[in-house]
Amino acid sequence: MRIALVSDAWAPQINGVVRTLGMLVAHLNASGHPVETVTPDRFRTIPCPSYPEIRLALRPRRRVAALIDGHRPDAIHIATEGPLGMAARSLCLERGLPFTTAFHTRFPEYIAARFAVPISWTYGWLRRFHAPSRGVMVATETVRRDLAARGFAKLKHWGRGVDDRLFDPARREPEFDRDLGLTRPIFLFVGRIAVEKNLPALLDLDLPGSTLVVGDGPMLNEFRRRYPAVHFIGKREGEALARVYASADVFVFPSLTDTFGLVLLEALASGLPVAAYPVAGPLDIIGDSGVGVLDRDLRRAALAALTIPRDRCRAFAQTHSWSASAQQFLDNLAPFR
Repeated sequence: MRIALVSDAWAPQINGVVRTLGMLVAHLNASGHPVETVTPDRFRTIPCPSYPEIRLALRPRRRVAALIDGHRPDAIHIATEGPLGMAARSLCLERGLPFTTAFHTRFPEYIAARFAVPISWTYGWLRRFHAPSRGVMVATETVRRDLAARGFAKLKHWGRGVDDRLFDPARREPEFDRDLGLTRPIFLFVGRIAVEKNLPALLDLDLPGSTLVVGDGPMLNEFRRRYPAVHFIGKREGEALARVYASADVFVFPSLTDTFGLVLLEALASGLPVAAYPVAGPLDIIGDSGVGVLDRDLRRAALAALTIPRDRCRAFAQTHSWSASAQQFLDNLAPFR
């Protein structure tokens, strides 16, 4: 099957959506399903306000049409609701072509946190955006129930996977703590340093050992000033990131709004137990599996997670494969040829 994948989120952005789509495309291409990526790197762009690393395509409609027509796809998937997603949606509706979409990010909560826009307004717009879709793909049952209650229809499950060859406990470095001047236990966070990640819920905790934060974002410099005892080491990718995961002791996930949390699977594959709030994402991935502790008291969760065997975390993560995720995606598509 030939597939056109339209996404406003793409490299060099570093986030769960980009990693998910990158792994999806790699698996689809490898299994004989050619994918044309209609992404910002192929357009003239401007920086997104307050998120300059995110590039927004300028007047993309004509080139979106040219890229899709040149690929002659059997199915079109619109991954995001930005300028490229809107242009592709408009093109499909004009031509009477079926398409699928995905709900990756809780933008209403993010926008409300930044600009005080009522959540109901943004969800109303998103509901209209996704309404013509033949299937709205969501990563978890919690998100599916939430969107259904908000009037979204044709919701379909699309799970995620983890690269257990990259994220591996064998990458643990015995001298990691000494090299960085850390004391154990090491409580790790990996992700964007932005308001929606609820990082102060972790950074304000009185925890033993060291708190280590990996990532970049608009609040990095402010948090460095506010929390001088916390170790911020910027972004890491590939094997460098895998070594950090494997060398920490607990992964702490303070977010209240992530729809999935791909970093949870990366941490678990690295043998790292998880501490998080009992909210969508952690509830769906970890639940009562015994590989993490979910508690409204995040400090209590972080300390309790120290007792979880690392091999249990690894074994659990290995049940989540990208090949299964790619097959779910294919099954959810709406072919028109």
